[in-house]
Amino acid sequence: MDLHEFKAKRLLAGYGIASPEGRVAVSADEAMVAAKELGGAVYVKAQIHAGDRFTAGGVRKAETPVEARMAANELLGQKLVTPQTGPQGHAVKRVLVEAAVRAQKEIYLAIMVDAIGASLVVLGGKGGSGVEQHTGSAGLETLPLSLKGENKPGDIEDFCKRLGVTGAEAEKLAQTVKNMHSAFIGLDASLIEINPLAFNEKGEAVALDAKIVLDDNALFRHPDLAGLREEDEIDEIELKAQQHQINFMQMDGDIGVVVNGAGLGLATLDMLRAAGGTPANFMDIRTTAKSLDIAQGIGLVLDNPKVKVILVNVYGGGMQPCDTIIEGLGIAFRRKGRVLPLVLRVTGNNEDIARIRIESFGLPKTLSPDMWQAATRAAAIAHGKA
Repeated sequence: MDLHEFKAKRLLAGYGIASPEGRVAVSADEAMVAAKELGGAVYVKAQIHAGDRFTAGGVRKAETPVEARMAANELLGQKLVTPQTGPQGHAVKRVLVEAAVRAQKEIYLAIMVDAIGASLVVLGGKGGSGVEQHTGSAGLETLPLSLKGENKPGDIEDFCKRLGVTGAEAEKLAQTVKNMHSAFIGLDASLIEINPLAFNEKGEAVALDAKIVLDDNALFRHPDLAGLREEDEIDEIELKAQQHQINFMQMDGDIGVVVNGAGLGLATLDMLRAAGGTPANFMDIRTTAKSLDIAQGIGLVLDNPKVKVILVNVYGGGMQPCDTIIEGLGIAFRRKGRVLPLVLRVTGNNEDIARIRIESFGLPKTLSPDMWQAATRAAAIAHGKA
């Protein structure tokens, strides 16, 4: 779950990370009032889920409240196109009016999951616009972090020295990294990024911009954070799927995909492509999904008029046996009343029961012993060759 900048900064403030004083505005008049309250020069910043807003004109400096009103008027209701939004851009529905800070030094900081090392890693380098495009490059310093929130003495301080920061500033930078580390673990985040962390004229460390991505799968531990989701900015189909314990993304193809497990889902898409087919969706049925939840997810596939065939690739585990998913399949077909050919590869816990259940549905189907045969068969049906 991506958070807007102003929400990310509010959360980080709870972990001792300061940011400039600011106000959120949804109209040009509100932006002008906010600038008056803040006094002095301000920045009017478009709140969208994408980086490099400055280059795209989404961050405007305003010396007076009138200029702040003009900047907000130009941004609100418009679509901002950045390298991260794609050509379609993102609509600007609110702006953050924030007191200007005269930065003496700017640092890029980010903490993310290192999948290869099975740990967390902090990245650092020179801050500023465009850095996001080079994340992970050789120009960034890195330091593995403990998953438990503790590190070897001196590790973080040495990391700060490698960033060219010394003295009192190095102490503040080290504390910021430690606070980000605590926030990452405490919030169950998958990414926390500050770009830039600026040192002002007083030597204080201030987050001029911040991004937080929360792990959706951990939101059950944080009901207060779940309310931060901007539901009007989420695809309606994806949101409905998430409400029923399913990760779902609509695609442009004609082969519907029903899979449990993100890795298996991605492998299924790859095999369909290799077989000459085009998937209509990505699906990851979570282990917490019940048969009625699964029926809702499969209903989204059936609602897509482009879909010509459905490939069901299921591996039954202890928490979610095969027959639970097949039961949801039968419910979805009965509800929707749409008959489509099915290609099924079902293996694992309760697969025999699942095969008996599928026989009772009376649907056109092909049972395949492995993934590749299932993918090639589905592609052939979609192409009208089977």
